[in-house]
Amino acid sequence: MKSFKYTLLIAISALFVACAAPVDRSIVPMPASAPSIQLGDYSSFTLDNGLKVIVVQNNKLPRVSYQLTVDRDPIFEGDKAGYVSMAGDLLKKGTATKSKAEIDQAVDFIGADLSTYSSGAYGAALTKHTDALLELMADVVLNPAFPQEELDKLKKQTISGLASATTDANSISDNISNAMCYGLDHPYGEPQTEKSTEAITRDDLLAYYNTFFRPNISYLTIVGDITPEAAKAQAEKYFGAWKQAEVPSMSYEKPAIPDGNKVCFAPLSGAVQSVINVTFPVDLKPGENDAIAASVMNSVLGGGVFGGRLMQNLREDKAFTYGARSSMSPDPVCGSFSAYASVRNEVTDSSIVEFLYEIDRLASEPIEDSTLQFIKNNMTGSFARSLESPQTIARFALNIERYGLPKDYYASYLTKLEAVTKEDVLRVARKFLRPENAYITVVGNKDEVAEKLERFSYDGKVKFLDIYGRDYVDLAPAPEGMTGKDVVLNYVKAIGGVDALAKVKSTSMSGEMDMGQVINITQKTKDNSMMSLEMSMGGMVVMKQVFDGKAGVVSQMGQQMPMGEDEIAQMKKQSDLLYEAKLDDYGTTSELKGIGTFDDKAAYVVEMTEQDGSLSTVYFSVETGLKVYETSTESTPQGDMTIATTYKEYMDVKGVKFPNVISQTVGPQSFVITYKDIQVNPKLKNSDFSVN
Repeated sequence: MKSFKYTLLIAISALFVACAAPVDRSIVPMPASAPSIQLGDYSSFTLDNGLKVIVVQNNKLPRVSYQLTVDRDPIFEGDKAGYVSMAGDLLKKGTATKSKAEIDQAVDFIGADLSTYSSGAYGAALTKHTDALLELMADVVLNPAFPQEELDKLKKQTISGLASATTDANSISDNISNAMCYGLDHPYGEPQTEKSTEAITRDDLLAYYNTFFRPNISYLTIVGDITPEAAKAQAEKYFGAWKQAEVPSMSYEKPAIPDGNKVCFAPLSGAVQSVINVTFPVDLKPGENDAIAASVMNSVLGGGVFGGRLMQNLREDKAFTYGARSSMSPDPVCGSFSAYASVRNEVTDSSIVEFLYEIDRLASEPIEDSTLQFIKNNMTGSFARSLESPQTIARFALNIERYGLPKDYYASYLTKLEAVTKEDVLRVARKFLRPENAYITVVGNKDEVAEKLERFSYDGKVKFLDIYGRDYVDLAPAPEGMTGKDVVLNYVKAIGGVDALAKVKSTSMSGEMDMGQVINITQKTKDNSMMSLEMSMGGMVVMKQVFDGKAGVVSQMGQQMPMGEDEIAQMKKQSDLLYEAKLDDYGTTSELKGIGTFDDKAAYVVEMTEQDGSLSTVYFSVETGLKVYETSTESTPQGDMTIATTYKEYMDVKGVKFPNVISQTVGPQSFVITYKDIQVNPKLKNSDFSVN
């Protein structure tokens, strides 16, 4: 027995020594052959009305999901852009027999999920509640009422969101990039604006629904704890009466590419960063022969892998940006390529040089073997992880049916991925990438950046665009003799005038801001010299500012900090309702730059210079005289940031007008404050503004 133990000990020791033996890391191990994938089977059948049903049985959890997909062509919405998505949002906001509240209550009662969108609906529930869920889901899909009051509410919410987007550089970049890539007369290129949203009617939603929500162009994908037989019985019971009809098909001209690289620039006042997008349309359909090789190529460049060339070049090597990415998006109508980043103003032109260099390099020389293997390993891992979800199998099945892919397209995906060579990557890069025929879109500071970009455009010119991708209209000259001070004093008159403002001894404004959770805001002023601002969430104060006319404190997260000189100077102005009427007293000068537009309406553009030299650009409506928009640049611990503020829906309180809705973008963050209660001359005490 003793010798046996000794022998076993020697064997185990030898095993550890063998495992710990040095490895020659200069030798790259040979990749294993691509594993065969068992995706699991799915069942499919078609109801008499043409509804195609896909069933993926998975009994691991007592839960079933139902996804309805209306497979329509993209729709050009024109001067009512936005009505298609609104129709989808409002499907579950009321039916012929149930109100929104009743639907929400019924969904919550069974612990289900139910959502709707422009191309269908999704629902999920425990197996025992599937009939109750389907009764609700079928009701919202087959009997939507599109209540006018819900439409009005949604339009108001949408317009508030659009107001924030008009000052958000990334949203503007999306607008102008899509407009250039596809064209403003294409469904993928047209923007939704406040004007188009206001024009949407309930009849538009009904017309869209009655035309396109038909079973004969739709798929119902059922996943979970259910047999194909039970799924068929449910589909027939709840969707069998859905009436089929002919659905119009849409076709659009193939988007054109520029004769050479074309720079398109959208000015954003006060911007300290430029958002760059190198983009162009590509003819790449889902599942086509080159799709996998194109995905590998894009991953090498910057498709979500931190080691992508764009990230390594612009971030790691040059420190121009926090992140640079690229995307290659297949689409049945028209795909697109984009390479994008946010960079500092002073390196905008240098960043474009590097973007074009990396795109051209990928289309000019083979990639390294190690790079290819790294990318394929990463994509293999991502694909394998996705298979853990039954929804993935359902999505694969739906794609096979929708796009006519081979039945084994996904089962053989890893084999096809492993077969991609560096020669394939070079070939598809030369086929799809256009380093000399791209739209180079930039959103940023016109005065600091635009002129430097002329050299990248084949015609030596920069095409200026507005925030929606339309031709930019430069400032028109102001009326002769009118000054910035005149415009500001007209604003004072528009909000009530000096006499009315002088009668305001105190104010109290209560509102809320939705940032995932509702934040309540209370702002008070007294004697044009004192001010307090309190933000609370769930009854707990999260931030408070108090200014007593001479000193101020900021309380946040249990800590209290005194205000500095700059903050005190700002608080003095903010607490004084007559600030604009006495700019000279504060050492503020104003210069009328001309007449521009904001939200498609004429506005005087005035540059304000504070006593400390800080600048802001303010837009005043030509029609009403009211302040509508303002931008400035502020120094923060995270660096200089652009602050853009939109003022809307002025309301009259005792002869003085206050903006009821204020949208603000601070760097990458956007939020909207809506005031619910505004009081003039409430009884306030000096102790309300105590800094002790």
